[in-house]
Order: sequence, then structure tokens, then C-alpha cells
Amino acid sequence: MTARGLGRDADDFDVEEALALVKRPSGTEAAVPPPASGGGPHAPEHRHRATPWPEARAIAARAGRGVVRRAPVPVPLDAALGLVLAEPLTALTDLPSFDTSAMDGWAVAGPGPWAVRDEGVLAGHAVPVRLDDGEAVRIATGARIPPDTTAVLRSEHGHKDDKGRLHPIREVAHGQDIRPRGQECRSGDQLLAVGTPVTPAVLGLAAAAGYDTLTTVARPRAEVLVLGDELLTDGLPHDGLIRDALGPMLPPWLRALGAEVVAVRRLGDDAEALKAAVTASDADLVVTTGGTAAGPVDHVHPTLRGIGAELLVNGVKVRPGHPMLLARTKENQHLVGLPGNPLAAVSGLLTIAEPLLRTLAARPAPEPYTLPLRDAVHGHPHDTRLVPVSLRADHAVPLHYNGPAMLRGIAAADALAVVPPGGAHRGQEAELLDLPWATAGIGVCFT
Repeated sequence: MTARGLGRDADDFDVEEALALVKRPSGTEAAVPPPASGGGPHAPEHRHRATPWPEARAIAARAGRGVVRRAPVPVPLDAALGLVLAEPLTALTDLPSFDTSAMDGWAVAGPGPWAVRDEGVLAGHAVPVRLDDGEAVRIATGARIPPDTTAVLRSEHGHKDDKGRLHPIREVAHGQDIRPRGQECRSGDQLLAVGTPVTPAVLGLAAAAGYDTLTTVARPRAEVLVLGDELLTDGLPHDGLIRDALGPMLPPWLRALGAEVVAVRRLGDDAEALKAAVTASDADLVVTTGGTAAGPVDHVHPTLRGIGAELLVNGVKVRPGHPMLLARTKENQHLVGLPGNPLAAVSGLLTIAEPLLRTLAARPAPEPYTLPLRDAVHGHPHDTRLVPVSLRADHAVPLHYNGPAMLRGIAAADALAVVPPGGAHRGQEAELLDLPWATAGIGVCFT
């Protein structure tokens, strides 16, 4: 992949700057303000009323704390991956639940040499016959240890003489290669605490400890409302119409962030349809695409104002995506308004939707980390930039095609680099936001 040059993206700075932000009334964030007037979109008050990027993420995370979550739900193990434990994982049995062989070999009793019994002991069988001193029996890994066994002699550590007697080729210690009952845990021991994310290893531990289901925090339910009369769902762009990129992209991305996507609805530029859809939704999170600026068919702000929503974030000092917003539409429901440009929408997802969903799902925040940039990145004079990068060993490579309407860069990226106002020089450490599948795989919701 090639590195991003220092050239200025016209659509990043000029087109995005021209999108008008709606003013927030002084001293409050509880009401949706009327459209901005006077001063133009480049006026200082527009820029300064937008929320700084770190603060916007913190507001989104805090917004989920006051929500009354749905009751924890028991889910089958094969459906629990990526959820969070709502109850401690307590062992339902000793592990192992009986003395077992740690190796293929012979179970032996007393000092050798040993007379070897004809029958063997296999895993999954009932309690084997007791051994007398001087006896040995073939045993498989995981099989029950016969009563009065002294040790397990590994296959490679023993040999038979011409009379069929078993001799050790090294010293045999008492209890060697036997996993005693309860070695890992006893029944009733707490194995994992509330709040532990369910990983593949957690699923394996739960199964070993006797669980068929896990009681987990319910996934937040999300509904996606795709706005815009210009969007096509198939075929090639034509006659001023373009393909809808967000309808196919947002649902799997939201699932990767931990949400259950209950519906995707295409509403066009219809103010009444948008109001009806928002007021009728019972999802925890409503996500809209486009319509967050102040154009003639930008209906998100008027809709929020009309239903008495509480605006928490009204524009963010970040490029691309600064017209994004966060509102509380009902007591236990939020709306994230994403810009219509695809990369700007991704910026909104990771700026606002990710911390909100993380809090709703009771998942821990990822540990922040940085890597040096391989190349310099041009910055916005006042705002944070989020730039797609690929990760190469000990550095991050800024990618081309990072304008707000472009997906080519993010499609090849492993993360987004957080570039401070003014830009970043070659070798400068940059905070990174991992893309969920870059570390965990498609469909797995670890971030």
C-alpha cells in the first residue's frame, strides 16, 4: 500500500467546510437549536460551537450510563461470542472432574518393572479396574486413572523386555503425568467476574466447567435509517443517482461494534417518513445517514426539534465527518446522525456510535496505543483528522483516498490514525483506532 502524500484534499477541507452546522443555544444542550443564521459556515462561532473530538467520544460513552438496560439474557454458547458476562462464571464441577492421564503411556503401580495387563484404558470409559503393585496398563490421554495408580509412564519413557515386562528408561516420580481431580478448579470456584468479554477461550472454559448457556448483557438493538433520494440499491450510477454504500456497510459494522441490527430502512428525503420512523422505533440506537447539515432536504435537525429530542453533540471538530450528531430521543433511546459521505460516516461511527454502544453493552474500553507515522500527514487548522492507515510492524502507513466521500482507503486500512490540528510529521506518534475486524475477524465484535 502506498503512503498518503502531503497534498491537501479539496473535498476534505472545502466541501466539508461548506456544510453548515446548526448552532447550539448558549448554556444548554437540552434542546435542538434552530438552523444557524448569519456569519456563514466558515464563521468562528460555527467552528467553536462544535464539540472537540475527545470530548464528543466521552459524551457518547457517558450517554449510555444512564440507560436502563434490558434484563440479562441466557444465550447458548454458540451465540455468546463478543457479549459480556452479566453473572460470574462459577465452576459447576471440579476441573478435571476425576483423576486423568496427562499423556499416552502406561498407568503403573509401585516400583517397576511391571507386568502389563492385556486390556487398555481409554478416554470416555467407566472407572477402570484397580491396579496392584507391580502392574501396569496402557492408558490414553484424558482417560480415568485406575485406583492405586502411582504414576503415568509416557510411551517414550518405557520399553518392554522379551518377557513383556515394562521397564522405565528414566526415574518415575510419584504422581507423574497425572492431572488430579480439581487441579484447575473446584466446584463453586469463581472462574471469571461480571463484565468479562466472552472470547473463544471463555467459551471453551464455560463448556469445560459445565455450562450450556451464559447469562450476558443483552446486545443493544440498533435500527438504521438510510436517507437520500439520490441512492440506488443496485446497478451502476446514472442520471445523477449514486449507489448506496452505507446501507450495505453500516449493519455489519454495527454488529462488529456489538449491536444487534433489527432493521435497515430506506426513507429517501422524506421528513414525515423520518419523523414516523424515529418515533415508532423501539431500538436502543437509531442511526441515520445524511441529512445532518442545514440544506433544503436535511431533515434530521428539524425532526429532532419537532419531537423534543435532547441534543448532546451537535457537530464535532473532526475531519471528515464534523456534521455528525448525538441526541437522546427517548428515555432509553439515542440517535446517532451520521454524515452522508461514506468515510465521514465511518468517522461518526467510531467517534460517537462506538463509545455509546460499548457502554450500552458493558464492554471495557480498549487500551489506547500509538505508533509512529511512516509519512507526514497534513492536518486541519483547527480540527482533529481521522486518516486511514495500514499497520506495518512498528509504524502506521497513511493511505491515499482518504477524502470524506471515499472508501478506497478505509477498505485497505487496519486502523484510523488520530491526527491533531495542524497535522503530524514523519515519525510522530499517533493514537490509533483499530477497525474491529483488523484484530478479531469479520463478524466478531471485539474492539
